[in-house]
Order: sequence, then C-alpha cells, then structure tokens
Amino acid sequence: MPWLLLTIAISYLLGSIPFGYLLMRIFRGEDVRQSGSGNIGATNVARKSPVLGGITLVLDAAKGLTAVLLADVSIRFQSMSGSEVARYAAEPITEAARSRLVAWFAMAALFAIIGHMFPVWLKFRGGKGVATALGAFALIAPKAVLVAAGIFVVIVLIFRYVSLGSIIAVAAFPAFAWVFHEYGNAAGALAFMSASSLLVIAKHRANIRRLLAGTENRLWSRRNLGNPVPLTRSDRQ
Repeated sequence: MPWLLLTIAISYLLGSIPFGYLLMRIFRGEDVRQSGSGNIGATNVARKSPVLGGITLVLDAAKGLTAVLLADVSIRFQSMSGSEVARYAAEPITEAARSRLVAWFAMAALFAIIGHMFPVWLKFRGGKGVATALGAFALIAPKAVLVAAGIFVVIVLIFRYVSLGSIIAVAAFPAFAWVFHEYGNAAGALAFMSASSLLVIAKHRANIRRLLAGTENRLWSRRNLGNPVPLTRSDRQ
C-alpha cells in the first residue's frame, strides 16, 4: 500500500507541474490563463508564442512519460521488500506479470493526467491532458498511440479543428489498445486507459459546445490568428 500511494502521489505531482503557465510567466511576463481559452496547455500557449507552445507540448508529454518511468523504478525498489507486485516484476515476463505491470503503469499515467488537469499549484485549474496522455501512454501502448496520433492529424487536416482531432483520437485510443492487446490483458489497465480518455474528453466540454454551435476556432483561420472569439467564464474551465 505505501508503494501504491507513493506512486500515485509522485505521478500526480509530476503531472501538476504547469509548464505552459511557467514558460509564459518567465519569458513573456503574462498569465496564459487570461488569454485565449484560458487553458495552460500547448495549444493556448501557442496562440501567444508558437515557440513556447512547442516547448510546452514537449514538456507536458515528458512529464507523463516520466511518471510511467518512475512507476517502473518504484516496482524495482519494491523487489527489495518482496511485495507481490515486485515479485512478478522480477520474474521472467509471464502473462500474469505483464498484466500487473501494465495496470501499474496505466495507473501512474492516469494520475499524471489528473495532476495536469487539476494542479494544486493553480487552484486545481489546469490543462486538458492530451499531451500528458500522449507521453504517458507512448511507453505503455505505442501502437495505439501511433494510430490515435494519425487519426488526430487526419481530422485536423480535413476539418481544421484541433479540439475535434483531440477528442476523436482520445476516444479511439482505448479501443486500439484493446485491438493491439497493449493493455496486458488486464481489465484494470484498460479501465485506467478508458478513465484517462473520458477525463480528457470531459475537459473538452467547452470545445464540444462550441463545435456544436459552430463557433469553435479553426486552425489557420484569420479569426484564430487575429482575435479569438471571446470566451465566457464557463468556457475557460
């Protein structure tokens, strides 16, 4: 139990590092939450600075990836205490071992995403979790992530809505993890992946409302590059 709680805490704290907010504060002296969508993620940062937006994307993905790597480290430390999870980790990779490991890593990924969405440092108002999920699950289910990324690119190129591409790609991810058997045949791992996807989609609820209303900003549109549509307080959540 202590290792479980430690892994959850570390994953959450890593995910809660608000890179987009920090980069805008340090290099532009601005609060990114006061512009555009009010989000601290890469897309909103890029509206002010494409370079900082790109850096935010990489760093947000990196913290998800790091959470999973540290979950692996925590299992190796557990081997010293002889815990059941660690015993499976120390043995040759059997089906049972893989199931437990993938579930453990998917749990770490989920809490890194939760940390990004609800960072304690910013009164629990964070980003939407797409980049953090990308980095975290790239190690766990690389084929599913690759397909989801391809879906994102195709949707964005056709419809020019970043939010629509994100929502559809994230929704498809657990299904492809199941198709490619990248969930370790563990119901728990698939549940963590599905929960992560549902959280990311829920965080896009304002985008979904604007997509249905036809007011969502399109990529490369003059309106998006110039003066984005003013958002209500509820849209900034």
